[in-house]
Amino acid sequence: MLGNQSSATEFYLLGFPGSKELHHLLFATFFFFYSVTLMGNMVIILVVCADKRLQSPMYFFLGHLSALEILVTSVIVPVMLWGLLLPGMLRISLAACVTQLFLYLSLGTTEFALLGAMAVDRYVAVCNPLRYNVIMNSRTCIWVVIVSWVFGFLFQIWPVYATFQLTFCKSNVVNNFFCDRGQLLKLSCNNTLFIEFILFLMAVFVLFGSLIPTIISYTCIISTILKIPSASGRRKAFSTCASHFTCVVIGYGSCLFLYVKPKQTQAADYNRVVSLMVSVVTPFLNPFIFTLRNDKVIEALWDGMKRCCQLFNNYSFS
Repeated sequence: MLGNQSSATEFYLLGFPGSKELHHLLFATFFFFYSVTLMGNMVIILVVCADKRLQSPMYFFLGHLSALEILVTSVIVPVMLWGLLLPGMLRISLAACVTQLFLYLSLGTTEFALLGAMAVDRYVAVCNPLRYNVIMNSRTCIWVVIVSWVFGFLFQIWPVYATFQLTFCKSNVVNNFFCDRGQLLKLSCNNTLFIEFILFLMAVFVLFGSLIPTIISYTCIISTILKIPSASGRRKAFSTCASHFTCVVIGYGSCLFLYVKPKQTQAADYNRVVSLMVSVVTPFLNPFIFTLRNDKVIEALWDGMKRCCQLFNNYSFS
């Protein structure tokens, strides 16, 4: 415990409860998830950059989404894995805690802005295909990505600054595996009702600001698809949106439970489970969602593997 007039200059991450054997099991599980996440998303980035068939706005956005997934999980998981190996709690400095929380929230905000842009891209592709190349030209796509990244990082400056202007005098033990804002607010001896309300409004703005265009886009997409006379035509049209739609459901579902609530200081176990969904499970699933349900990506992957095998054989026999 800290003195009444002092504020924490470092924190201890409580991590996961349980025995040493359970921690080792969790370490192996999360290390596997993290490794697959890195490899899967890096493969998507390489394939999108290398294959000419994937040089379109949809895959341009997908490449940036994969980069965001790598960064989001890399901000959280290595610290979590290190904490599982230690016999006690993991000590983290104030500066490291600020940096981790800022990067986590900024990258997450950027991802939601990008998901909203991808929904609009799918709307234009399905509902206005003749003007798709004119509307979603390379300049537009580049600006959409730049604005998404800049907005994500600028938007989270004040929330993180306001959080760490509080005095943390109750304790310096964070009941989570990372610097979770909800648990940090619990440690403050200040009245946090006002800042929690502002954070709630900002979370609503980010999530619903990108969710509303997504809902409108998919309403128009479904309406257009239902008007297609042939079943094969409807399947082909929906297949171009299925991966993004699945990603939207998982991503928004997790974050709505985690951030869009008036009381930010939610129960620790609840926050821990939903945080795992956001930072571990979703980045792990996305490469499978965007490859297994996308024929073009699968073809590009097979062709890439064939070229690698040919190069390896030529090198072996030379």
